[in-house]
Amino acid sequence: MDDAQSDHLKAYGVAYRVVQAGIKAEWLLNYRGGSFLLPDGEAIRRDAALGGVQAESVDDGRVTAIRGEIEASNMDAVPLEKAPKVAVYVPPNAPPWDDAVTMALQYAGIPFDKVWDFEVMAGKLATYDWLHLHHEDFTGQYSKFFLIYGGAPWLGEMVRFNSDAAKQLGFATVPELKKAVARKIRDYVANGGFLFAMCTATETIDLALAAETVDIAATFADGTPMDPQADAKLDWSKALAFTGAHIEPNPSVASFSDIDGHQVNAGPRRQPLGAFKLFNFSAKIDPVPTMLVQDHRQVIPDFYGLTTSFLRSRLKPSVTVLADEEGAPWVKYIHGDSGKGTWTFFGGHDPEDQQHQIGDPPTDLSLHPHSPGYRLILNNVLFPAAKKRELKT
Repeated sequence: MDDAQSDHLKAYGVAYRVVQAGIKAEWLLNYRGGSFLLPDGEAIRRDAALGGVQAESVDDGRVTAIRGEIEASNMDAVPLEKAPKVAVYVPPNAPPWDDAVTMALQYAGIPFDKVWDFEVMAGKLATYDWLHLHHEDFTGQYSKFFLIYGGAPWLGEMVRFNSDAAKQLGFATVPELKKAVARKIRDYVANGGFLFAMCTATETIDLALAAETVDIAATFADGTPMDPQADAKLDWSKALAFTGAHIEPNPSVASFSDIDGHQVNAGPRRQPLGAFKLFNFSAKIDPVPTMLVQDHRQVIPDFYGLTTSFLRSRLKPSVTVLADEEGAPWVKYIHGDSGKGTWTFFGGHDPEDQQHQIGDPPTDLSLHPHSPGYRLILNNVLFPAAKKRELKT
């Protein structure tokens, strides 16, 4: 999985299918960019070849030498024991923009189911090992798209669809429904689930959780006024990653809070993009964060999203920072535990499209088979396969 690999992204699919078939594999952390050690077999060779994945044959002597190298350095061999069952939280009438995780799963050939509010409220998350949150605004403000896209048919359909769902599920407003969904997702993690979120979902799920007893949604859709004392009433002990944030009180400013350091649509607050650097963890002591940062590049160009980054001052002390921009007041990629499960938040929308706009064509991953940003997404998909091993984080 170093520069010799011909398709880094599809290699994850090959490893996933090996584990899915009940064949044990190993993830060689920090060895040649986080390589996979798979049993030799005609079907595995054929799968790799069909996907254009470079697979090197190693004999027993070479395997012994690799294990010796791993033992003597900051590397580790992690057994992959169970292919996680994957779900993507996305509305059935998905809005007209693209989701990087869904594209990565499809490109790598990793199967997944789609779930939304009806499935979440019915308790169906318990049947999945890993959950990704599509670019949802869990505050129920429709990402304040009314400021730019008011009158767009797709936005009107989004409002109608969510309003109907709220009524069907017995909630007076969309914000109340989304807060209930956020709590169900938090419970899913507490019970052992693996959560991965990008862009808007990272910031807004914590805002919704902290606002369990207060209305923070100053929406254009239903006219709900925001409580002027909302900040003081937020309970950050209910949130996963953030604390002490200030809600954006102005409905005419396209920002949710001061969690995001880049404030991409908040006029003069917008910050320029730089690059973020992955942290180097001890593979033997901290295998989970080590798995999450396996890559062939350590410095990666940044990319915008409605939530692009996370201010350091808004992180809970227990949060593990996986990547940041040197010298900046924000970080890019974070991880933490909650109950029996874990969550990982990755800022931004599309690692290969720095300023993706609604209506832009989706990224063609066949043109980016070595994308280091998309590799971080796929690290998250695969690391629950090591769930049965006792891991220190």
